[in-house]
Amino acid sequence: MLQKLGAFDRVSKGELLGRIEGLKELMAKQGIDFVIIMRNVDLFYFTGTAQKGLLVIAPGHPPLLFVEKSVTRARLDTSLDVIPIRTDRDAGQILAEKKILRGQGAMELDMLPVKVYERFKNSVGYNNFVDASLLISELRTIKSPFELEQIKKAGAIFNHVFARAKEVIREGVSEVEIDADLVAEGRKQGHQGYPRVRGFNQDTLPLCVFSGFSTGISSYFDAPITGVGLTPAMPQGASFLRVERGNPVIVDYCGCYNGYCSDETRVFTVGEQREIFKKPCEVAREILEDAESFGKAGVDTTELFNRAMQRVKKAGLENHFMGHGEGQVSFIGHGLGLEMNELPIITARHSRILQEGMVFAYEPKFVFPGEGAVGLELSFIVRKNGLERISDIPLDVVCL
Repeated sequence: MLQKLGAFDRVSKGELLGRIEGLKELMAKQGIDFVIIMRNVDLFYFTGTAQKGLLVIAPGHPPLLFVEKSVTRARLDTSLDVIPIRTDRDAGQILAEKKILRGQGAMELDMLPVKVYERFKNSVGYNNFVDASLLISELRTIKSPFELEQIKKAGAIFNHVFARAKEVIREGVSEVEIDADLVAEGRKQGHQGYPRVRGFNQDTLPLCVFSGFSTGISSYFDAPITGVGLTPAMPQGASFLRVERGNPVIVDYCGCYNGYCSDETRVFTVGEQREIFKKPCEVAREILEDAESFGKAGVDTTELFNRAMQRVKKAGLENHFMGHGEGQVSFIGHGLGLEMNELPIITARHSRILQEGMVFAYEPKFVFPGEGAVGLELSFIVRKNGLERISDIPLDVVCL
């Protein structure tokens, strides 16, 4: 019924149970006896619903999905059995009766608020917990065919948004006007509204439009270009700055479908692009094309990073690569899935062998304070013999 009202594919029971069994295998290796999951993103991954409650995973037991609100909606979303509760104490009593609260427990301690954590421990009368977030992150690194299908559907939204960008970007139009038009276009195509990022205070937006000097002003968000936004209360994204002839307009868009994210960036310009931006644009394209031809399952992520840096240094652009000054970031790529910052992370020091089914965004970008910025971004699926692009939109600078 709900599929008629929105844009999503229901996760099968077999898929959910497979994910749960995968976590149990990782738990056994770490000596963890049970995991309690409360965060919406992780609840959705393991159950197909994101209603208020908790999921308990323990070897020798079926998954126990306790829901406080809304039980009705949860039963529409998920194929798993739903156990209604009024408070955490109700769940604690059932867990005690089933003798699950023993040994080493684990919770999402990277994101769980201290107040919620302390209240839960008091409610269930148990306090032996370690962090489960690394186990969950590792499990989510390799995407199933179902997940890859959702990510491709998220990527399909790019075609509409970037096509619309050609129509709305023009001299004198403000960044935020362009932003509003393109966000609306994505929503019409089934975009869920906003992407999720794992991390304290790491809010983000579905789309960012940058032009001119605003690109050189950095912010708290862990990205090479953040924009200044409209207010210090949300200091990122589009501003009232107006597009000027010859200055690049960067459109950085996160397509989201059924929870899953894809992330790409293209460059537009009104008239001919200024000379200062031509070389870095070419280098960004070369980096992406090299990654596409070199990358595949079995390649170390640090190799991708080093190959990119070789091109950047040869071009003499290292001071502008992935930000400038305090705004420079250490990564070139980041994993994609239910969140925008999953594994793998492409840096000089995070060595990880690419495996088939991983998904990541690769984003060589260059920032010139006071002038502007250019950059490109592609989302890739790791395959046995190469990298598969999620979209087929050309990398060329679009001159309007």
